[in-house]
Amino acid sequence: MDEINKKGPTAELVATYDENVQNDLRIDPELFRRYNVKRGLRNDNGTGVLVGLTEVGEVYSYILDDAERIPTEGYLFYRGLSITDIVRGFYGSGRLGFEECASLLLFGHLPTESQLKAFHDSLTENSYLPPSFTEDMIFRYPSRDIMNKLARNVLALYAHDPDGDSIDLQNVLRQSLMLIARFPLLIAYSYVAMLHYLDNKSLFVHAPLPEYSIAENILRMIRPSGEFTELEARILDLMLVLHAEHGGGNNSTFAVRAVTSTGTDTYSAIAAGIGSLKGPQHGGAANKAFQMMEHLKETVKDYGSDLEIRNALISLLAKKSFDQTGLIYGIGHAVYTLSDPRAVLLREHAEDLAVAMGREEEFAFYRKIEALAPQVLRDYRGEPDKPYCANVDFYSGLVYDMLNIPSELFTPLFAAARVAGWSAHRLEELGSSGKIIRPAYKNVKRRRKYRSMPERRAGLDEELSPQSFFQ
Repeated sequence: MDEINKKGPTAELVATYDENVQNDLRIDPELFRRYNVKRGLRNDNGTGVLVGLTEVGEVYSYILDDAERIPTEGYLFYRGLSITDIVRGFYGSGRLGFEECASLLLFGHLPTESQLKAFHDSLTENSYLPPSFTEDMIFRYPSRDIMNKLARNVLALYAHDPDGDSIDLQNVLRQSLMLIARFPLLIAYSYVAMLHYLDNKSLFVHAPLPEYSIAENILRMIRPSGEFTELEARILDLMLVLHAEHGGGNNSTFAVRAVTSTGTDTYSAIAAGIGSLKGPQHGGAANKAFQMMEHLKETVKDYGSDLEIRNALISLLAKKSFDQTGLIYGIGHAVYTLSDPRAVLLREHAEDLAVAMGREEEFAFYRKIEALAPQVLRDYRGEPDKPYCANVDFYSGLVYDMLNIPSELFTPLFAAARVAGWSAHRLEELGSSGKIIRPAYKNVKRRRKYRSMPERRAGLDEELSPQSFFQ
């Protein structure tokens, strides 16, 4: 691994990029208002700017009445089907559900028993890596950042695809099935490489079993013993189901669709989604929420004291504790208002896991934070009517921790689920759009007079009016 050189030409050049230079990067907020810029692609009322249409997924959380958002309970739909109905459907029948959901997202309808078997057989057929790929691409270059490693390995798979550039829909579907099947291997083997080559722990490599589901194989491949309980597999499967899709407007899916619209290959498009998902404001949020809760567990001495918990939350908002950002991670959402259906479902099933693991007190503490945080936020920010709810990130870290899954894998496992949604959106973008996605940016930098080398001095650039420039 390269070390950052604190001396030399590069270090000296970087040092000139001081606060004065960095201030030039900050555009006056007033200009955004003047030109009615939809920052973050959000309208003034909090809704998203409509840039496309989709039939893959839908997030429903409010009613619009004369442009006013009226909060309502949250719903998430996969291909028009409520995620709550989907989960209760396969759990009620004693099945694991991620493969069923992935098939639904890709093909647009719930699979029959024979169709689900064919889908599982296809994933099994693709659950391997090319010869020497594990040794040459994964073990030779271990990394502590599994997401960066995942993006690199996905791009490397392009070289092993004889039809890598084709955007024929059947070919893209073939590539999608292959990536859904291989993500767990890429993630698990990158993780064990990190443990062995960077942490000096024993190396173990378990091949996936054809009779196992994706959730079961993930648990098998990341554990030295390869063992897990039925409850653990069911809860991890639920995590995959709840993270598989979230509409076309989330950052990583939009990134995949935007890159897809250029006509590029599947591997490049999916790698773009991975890069987006890694960000702490997107897929990395579960890590932040879990770290915050670990901090609160140490800070709050009496888990039953509402007053002590409120004071601890106020300290977070006042930027006096934890990471001093003024945020309560896992509470609130850009779209959901009264409830996030993913958090509701995860909370219901996480309680079973907490009981099995003897962590009922910790789970009760999470429930207490979830109950108190919305009102603390409203009081502190002076927003008496603003709705806040726990989002899926709030409980995700706790669930992963109860499954003995380390924080390095929180976001990669999110990717293992979301690749199904990304693939469905990529297919839809190729099948229905045909136009490259190209939003507008208005330049607000004044034109300047060009100076020859002998004339140049720092801070002496002469700005020109538009009229004088074109004269």
